[in-house]
Amino acid sequence: MGSTASVPFSTSEFRDRLRAAKRRMRDRGLDVLLVTDPANIYYLSGYDAYSFYVPQILAVTHDRDQPVWIGREQDLTCARETTWLDREHVLLYSDDYVDSELHPMEFVVDRLDEWELADGTIGVELDADYYTARAHQAFTAALPTGAAVEDATKLVNYCRMVKSEAEIEYHQRAAAISERAMEVGIETIGPGVRKCDAAAAVHEALYSGADGTGGDYPAIVPLMPAGEGTGSPHLTWTDEEYEAGEPVILELAGVVNRYHSPLTRTMFLGEPPAEAERAAAVIIDGLEAALDAVEPGVTAESVERAWREEIAGTTVEKESRIGYSTGIGYPPSWVEGSVSIRPGDETELRPNMVFHMIPGVWFDDYGIEISESFRVTEDGAEVLADVPRELIVKE
Repeated sequence: MGSTASVPFSTSEFRDRLRAAKRRMRDRGLDVLLVTDPANIYYLSGYDAYSFYVPQILAVTHDRDQPVWIGREQDLTCARETTWLDREHVLLYSDDYVDSELHPMEFVVDRLDEWELADGTIGVELDADYYTARAHQAFTAALPTGAAVEDATKLVNYCRMVKSEAEIEYHQRAAAISERAMEVGIETIGPGVRKCDAAAAVHEALYSGADGTGGDYPAIVPLMPAGEGTGSPHLTWTDEEYEAGEPVILELAGVVNRYHSPLTRTMFLGEPPAEAERAAAVIIDGLEAALDAVEPGVTAESVERAWREEIAGTTVEKESRIGYSTGIGYPPSWVEGSVSIRPGDETELRPNMVFHMIPGVWFDDYGIEISESFRVTEDGAEVLADVPRELIVKE
């Protein structure tokens, strides 16, 4: 349905992904899988539009060789332009279902009834950001008595863990954009510069891209806390000016065909306190020890253990995870939602898994974040971006 130029993967790759999802469905005893996470919809169909603010659903059944995209009538062209699906596998609900007492999930149940699957075992992504409580309520209320609904939140996410060569290429191109945007941010940020102006420069670099590849919008806007705000990991920017002596964190991600390569660095606008320099050195040592521990067959928790053993006995402590798998991302997050680098995650690493390792540490009056996106290879961790791994000091 989509043109070769607008669909970023081959039909054979999409079919491989669909087969993998169906295998997991069979293992779970699911007759139907209803996908509502935009990243998972993209993974299986290629659908890519900023239309996820209204319900859109991808239905996977065992008897069809394509998934069925169900969305708003006015988004037909989006499906035509971006998916590999035939027209018969695109179903449209009218605008009567938008912001009304009717709900598109009722339309979905009607289609399942036509397919004689409404009383089967149906998987839904209960924890997907855009599958609301209202959607689930409308869906279950419309189902016949014999239907069984199961939580299949992670089913497609786990299919996405190991990337194809095409996906790796998009990650690598995105990393080049991350490098350029980080360079621009470091050059721009300084005393007397408005934080919003620095944010504008970073955004321009993310969108204009690098090495001939243009950038896409990130699932998370650049995070740019300054001063005491660096003690919190998720602040953005204001229209105030940067002040001499304060720390600044810049976390961003280049994006190509929805594939993200996050990158974070911390800088001081003047001489940093001695304790900050010591903490940064510990964080870098721990990060490098964790990267050195990466190889196929080791578990995610063993990589985190290498970090924890390296920083033991220092002033640096971290209770939260130090990394997570990445890939396709739509707002509100670029986190893949499959593997976390933390104690208790026994997932074995495999070649072509991609992670963002971000051992950020936050103290009472400042924080330090230095991160790397990396790919698992047969030989270990391949860091995707090439930016000096250091606490950056701008005089």
